[in-house]
Amino acid sequence: MAAACYPSSRFHRIHGANVRLDPSRTQATRVESFANGLCFSQEPLAPGQIFLLEIEEKELGWCGHLRVGLMACDPSRLDVVPEYSLPDLVNRGDSWVFAITRNHNRVTPDTAAGQASGRVRGFLADPYLLIEQVRIPRDKLVGRSRPGRYSHILDDLYKSNVLPATARRSRIGVLYTLQPDGTADMHMVINGEDMGPSARGLPASRPLYAVVDVFASTKTVRLVQVEYGFPSLQTLCRLIIQKHVVHRLAIEGLNLPPLLKNFCKYE
Repeated sequence: MAAACYPSSRFHRIHGANVRLDPSRTQATRVESFANGLCFSQEPLAPGQIFLLEIEEKELGWCGHLRVGLMACDPSRLDVVPEYSLPDLVNRGDSWVFAITRNHNRVTPDTAAGQASGRVRGFLADPYLLIEQVRIPRDKLVGRSRPGRYSHILDDLYKSNVLPATARRSRIGVLYTLQPDGTADMHMVINGEDMGPSARGLPASRPLYAVVDVFASTKTVRLVQVEYGFPSLQTLCRLIIQKHVVHRLAIEGLNLPPLLKNFCKYE
């Protein structure tokens, strides 16, 4: 199967009043207040193309989190960039946006039980995420926590290395898939997991741009470029090693070079 080839992701020059983009337009920061943080993709997305970002910086004191979705309108045609994605942008009738909440990608007791079988969601995973007919290399999709001095004692998430959806370093993506009736389904991908269709019946005949609202407690996001080729030899070796351990704490005890240990633990 030939690998899909998409241009590098960038933010559009049109954005909210409180957004500042870096020179590469791959990082967006809300510099004031908690609103006016709307950003858009530079180009419309192709079917199956994921627009993936990582939460780089949080800001205490605000309620609410990142909002992500799609818009069937060229951002340059907006008379005014709305203050909020919800409800202002959505009320236009050509946008589908959802708030990312802590309940997404939540680690449950069932996940912990899965460790006994040698697979932990988001850690010991297949190299591809399959969404209908779309196949995306999973390696870049999963946000990874950085271990602290006492992580192995205090934080069970360190064992499975699955981040809450709203945490710093969490990765969120949006894409759409074509349907037989000519419409599109919008999917959210959070730390390597497909959340299922978030919206159905999108007009696939119109260009669909990604929408990112750097809202409230989310301060800075950075775009992550996804390569759609075959998994690297490094990635395949890591998968083999991971299949023989219960969780990433066990990797530290293996007789491997430190750099390879860090690679296997996504550090």
